[in-house]
Amino acid sequence: MHSPKCFIIYREQIIEMFDHAYGSYMKYAYPADELMPLSCKGRVRGQEPNRGDIDESLGKFSLTLIDTLDTLVVSLDEFEEAVRKVVRDIRLDNDVVVSVFETNIRVLGGLLGAHVMADLFRQQGERMQWYRDELLHMAKDLGHRLLPAFNTTSGLPYPKINLRYGVLNPLSRIGTETDTCTACAGTMILEFAALSRLSGDSVFEKHARKALDVLWNRRQKESDLVGTVINIHNGEWIRRGKNSGVGAGIDSYYEYLMKAYILLGDHVFLERFNIYISQPPLLLNVHMHNPTVSVRSWMDSLLAFFPGLQVLRGDLKPAIETHEMLYQVTKQHKFLPEVLLYINILFHWGQHLLRPEFAESTYYLYKATGDHYYLRVGQSIVEKLNVYARVPCGFAAVQDVRTGTHEDRMDSFFLAEMFKYLYLLFSEKSQLPINIDDYVFTTEAHLLPVSLSTKQPPCQDNMTVSPQHNTFNFILSMDLLKPLIVRMNAIKKCVRFPLCVPMQPVKIS
Repeated sequence: MHSPKCFIIYREQIIEMFDHAYGSYMKYAYPADELMPLSCKGRVRGQEPNRGDIDESLGKFSLTLIDTLDTLVVSLDEFEEAVRKVVRDIRLDNDVVVSVFETNIRVLGGLLGAHVMADLFRQQGERMQWYRDELLHMAKDLGHRLLPAFNTTSGLPYPKINLRYGVLNPLSRIGTETDTCTACAGTMILEFAALSRLSGDSVFEKHARKALDVLWNRRQKESDLVGTVINIHNGEWIRRGKNSGVGAGIDSYYEYLMKAYILLGDHVFLERFNIYISQPPLLLNVHMHNPTVSVRSWMDSLLAFFPGLQVLRGDLKPAIETHEMLYQVTKQHKFLPEVLLYINILFHWGQHLLRPEFAESTYYLYKATGDHYYLRVGQSIVEKLNVYARVPCGFAAVQDVRTGTHEDRMDSFFLAEMFKYLYLLFSEKSQLPINIDDYVFTTEAHLLPVSLSTKQPPCQDNMTVSPQHNTFNFILSMDLLKPLIVRMNAIKKCVRFPLCVPMQPVKIS
């Protein structure tokens, strides 16, 4: 069914969809941060009704373009043109309050991933010969603008920052915040460590490591679980944030423990991750002091990333089971709703924001098993996006999956992640302009090279562990990307319910 010709057809279809979405943004919205696909115009912060925290992703820095840069690598001409636009047009010295978390994963990660690609093509000698590390300079500038957020008693960052005035400046209009989410504080290490190792300035990695150390030291010692919301000054868990799970508020904290180990070769991150993953996956939130007590009867769609993370560790059996449960929801309701009740898979919140996490896990499972079942899953994602989300000016979020009504938003992560994972799903490594095994995906699907483990920052004070030998770290990180994505022939034709073979987790020494 899935012949090489079919792969070509799917890839071309995905490219056409991407061109429709990206072209609509560039035509109707750029240089605004986001496209409003129903209005066919850009979303400019302050000119549209305030959406609260959602708008704190918007920083007047052409968010969608920066977030999309390394997706454009498939078309080198478009990539080079987009990099020129970013270098020429975008400034970061904006008097605007933004989310530290969103700005880190989308903008800093986007600049770093694009720099890595631009530098690679420049070294190959055919493209980007004009490039002089401008994106890296922009990334370092942005990193310094985010650093004041870490000026707290605990070392956990403020959740918001003014790009021009910082946090405590009278002109910043912020600084009264007292708490942040675990994912917000614990999803900095990949981007900040990459920035340190590419720029030679250790200050970024030092602060990101300290934040992770604080979260780890503040875990509940009996259950080894972290909560969802923590006070950034005294490090105490907030009453309303003592729930623990793998969904919104915590999700990428666990993801970055595993991926920091792969990227940096530092065993302390794997040890911490393994202590959590040794327990049953918490698809439902439980109380961090008593993990046998469920505090919610619903799941949120962000947990769809978790099967992909389980694959990275080699835990295929639970990854397949969780993914299959989610796929059955999409078969019944077209998309994953933002929140659904666990017991009877009924809706709690029917919105669908074109999130990419389910496509991400589908990609990882196909690469791990080679099972064409996951190609059919990917095909269904493509078809449903075209039928139910496509509009004349791009793709629109679904306000309610039960009615199919649209919402006037197309978040930048749709271009940064969704099309990247779908394209890779239907591509062989030989068809890609880069060796994908040499990179780790950030939570926003930006590409960072595992060779960064050989680039130690010049100053190592306050690091989590002492640095190991560069060559050892590089070999360790490179090797991790191959045995962890295990090809297990016994599972390729396996019936998902029930599983036909008992799988044991891959032991990582």
